[in-house]
Amino acid sequence: MEKATRLFDCMATQAENPLSGLLNAKVNGTWKAYSTREVHGMVNQLSAALLNMGISSGDGTTEGRDKIALISAGRPEWLIIDLAVQQIGAVLVPLYPNSSAHELEEILNQAEVKYVFVSNQEIYDKVNEIQGHVPSLKTIFTLDAIVGASHWTELLKPLQEQDLHNIKAASDAVTENDVTTIIYTSGTTGHPKGVMLTHKNILSNVEASSAVLNEIPVTEKRVLSFLPLNHIFEKVVTYIYLFSGFSVFYAESMETIGPNLREVKPSVFSAVPRVLEKVFERIMTEGRKLTGIKHKIFFWAISVADQFELGDRSLWYNIKLTIANKLVFSKWRAAIGGNVKAIVVGSSACSVRLEKIFTAAGIVILEGYGLTETSPVISVNHYTESKRKFGTVGPLINDVQVMIAEDGEILCKGPNIMAGYYKNPELTAEVMQDGWFHTGDVGMLDEDGFLKITDRKKEIFKTSGGKYVAPTPIENRMKENYFIEQMMVVGDGKKFASALIVPSYTHLMPWCQKNEIACGSHDEMIHDKRVIAMYQSIIDEYNPEFNHVEQVKKIKLLPNEWSLNSGELTPTGKMKRKVITEKYNAQIESMYTDEVNESSNLVS
Repeated sequence: MEKATRLFDCMATQAENPLSGLLNAKVNGTWKAYSTREVHGMVNQLSAALLNMGISSGDGTTEGRDKIALISAGRPEWLIIDLAVQQIGAVLVPLYPNSSAHELEEILNQAEVKYVFVSNQEIYDKVNEIQGHVPSLKTIFTLDAIVGASHWTELLKPLQEQDLHNIKAASDAVTENDVTTIIYTSGTTGHPKGVMLTHKNILSNVEASSAVLNEIPVTEKRVLSFLPLNHIFEKVVTYIYLFSGFSVFYAESMETIGPNLREVKPSVFSAVPRVLEKVFERIMTEGRKLTGIKHKIFFWAISVADQFELGDRSLWYNIKLTIANKLVFSKWRAAIGGNVKAIVVGSSACSVRLEKIFTAAGIVILEGYGLTETSPVISVNHYTESKRKFGTVGPLINDVQVMIAEDGEILCKGPNIMAGYYKNPELTAEVMQDGWFHTGDVGMLDEDGFLKITDRKKEIFKTSGGKYVAPTPIENRMKENYFIEQMMVVGDGKKFASALIVPSYTHLMPWCQKNEIACGSHDEMIHDKRVIAMYQSIIDEYNPEFNHVEQVKKIKLLPNEWSLNSGELTPTGKMKRKVITEKYNAQIESMYTDEVNESSNLVS
């Protein structure tokens, strides 16, 4: 990587040690490998086609560079298109496949996109519907074969000498300071913001983060990718793999992650905390099905993992851990392929309990922190134990500086900081002050230089008594209880803090059956007084860990899980607090109305 100054320089690095399966995906139920030579050939063919179609870097400014949109889940074609657009100086605008037609129209118009590559029929129909409202858009190309649509392979033609000359001339003109992509963040509120990232921004992150990857004792350089590639987290992780000689396998879907892990047998992969929660939930569900001595051994092993700490551990604890590993944890590792050494986790806060349990089971969790605007990594826990600490997001990566403002906000400076928000200098000026990027997150650096995130600045609320409450630490701690699937602490302008809770119905249903409580529907369960009392007792167990104003006084159980499709979560799994507050306003208000009624009853 010493020679790399642009992201697409990974191709030159790969050419030195070509792979027979650089990129891999399932085609008609069978894994298809794309060799380094095949990938590079298609990249150059597509670059030549785009140049012949008039795509260029224009006058060299970000506004002048032509924009190409890509709307697809992860697959080999995604990387091929990305590299092809990069090396001719154009700008890739990657978007979430589940973006609404309205959101797509807004973004495509702001970016003045000329061509769009879409993966499937559903997305094609969505873009085709709005094409007439996007004057700049010329053609939609599809990755799947769709009747009546232009397939992307129609652009791949044998290269002529002039094509190679044109590609070289275009790529030679690309500098490290040129914007290579505009990534639109969905955010938890407001309109999408186009984050402009340069080659230098992303490459600096790739270089610094590669040092962390190199600490992991991989058995085979194979990874499974299933997070959205249009999210900067998965994109940077992918380029780390590409520069480091890994073979990348793309999961068929989020639903097939389990079987795909067993087929690919990766050494490492990236995930969001929600994936880990789901994996652990399945593990616990299977554990509860066990009987007799096997049941006892399983839950004994869980208790051993719960006690895991980094650093020196007693001889007796290590003996117990060795036994738990042989009898229980080895089966967990086998269920995800048998070779996984580490999981890189980002996007939102990970439960400390989950970190401990997975690490004790020999699957090290490397939680990091960053934002799209920071390309994204600011800090990350390492595989080496001395550079890893539970409850933190690790030490800062090389060349990145962090300063904690007087109000606790995390400020960041370094080569990873974005070039700005596209066509929005006012918003850029708001977050960039004196060279420091204002993250909007609240945190602290401990005495060892580990960064700890305590909350989101905009999510902190004030009670009617004038006291501030940071909801995230409360939610993260209480969600460690397996009966709680999702939780949001509320109380802005109210007398006390309360919480909306989505129960883990996987665990609640067996509990109801055991206690002879009707469980014909979710609604039936959550309105049973014994269920409500059980959840209140869980909250009461955790409350003493927080100061008086932070303690959750009232709860309301909800029947349906929050999701992207139902509108409560962002594509990266973060809660849309404003949306949830508005959607469940009646339930929130009832917690405070009930309090008033109870007070009235006491008076009467």
